[in-house]
Amino acid sequence: MRILGVDPGMTRCGLGVVDTAAGRRVHLVEVGVVRTAAELSPHLRLLAVAEEIERWLTTLRPDVVAVERVFAQANVRSVTGTSQVAGVAMLAAARAHLPLALHTPSEVKAAVTGNGRAEKAQVQEMVMRILGLAERPRPADAADALALAICHAWRGGGAGSAVRAQYGGADTLPRATGAGLTPAQRAWAEAERSARRAGAVAPKL
Repeated sequence: MRILGVDPGMTRCGLGVVDTAAGRRVHLVEVGVVRTAAELSPHLRLLAVAEEIERWLTTLRPDVVAVERVFAQANVRSVTGTSQVAGVAMLAAARAHLPLALHTPSEVKAAVTGNGRAEKAQVQEMVMRILGLAERPRPADAADALALAICHAWRGGGAGSAVRAQYGGADTLPRATGAGLTPAQRAWAEAERSARRAGAVAPKL
């Protein structure tokens, strides 16, 4: 299975593609960062990111797209741009008829380092070791994108799990328990799960 990981960001959007094999083995295919200038209008910056993601989808032909689930942060302006880019990546996956998976930062860190609160340097170091690279992927956005892809390879349940996720299955819900979650994240996850249970509607296939 080939997985495209997307670490959304308006200034730098990390992209990383890995191939998976038996025995939890993963191999680097491509890694990069889409950069947009701050002086550009937001819609033009989003267009630049969208075009590059679509180019990667067309050229590298992944089987699954894994995007970081965006949480609210103190910097509202930053999280707004990040959420917009995440939406662009999700739309690109839909247009390419690819399954989509969402993983929280804590899930990704826990998957690659064993610690849901690991620092970025630890994530970079473990991504380097897991993929057998000569040096740490830089910038951190590139390493985070690869970590997302690795996380889905190891914890996402494969393409089938992501297929279920695109229809609003349990895979789209954030974790409510486990190491690395803040009290706010647990409360948010429980609220979203309760809302899903209250308004759940079976998808028409």
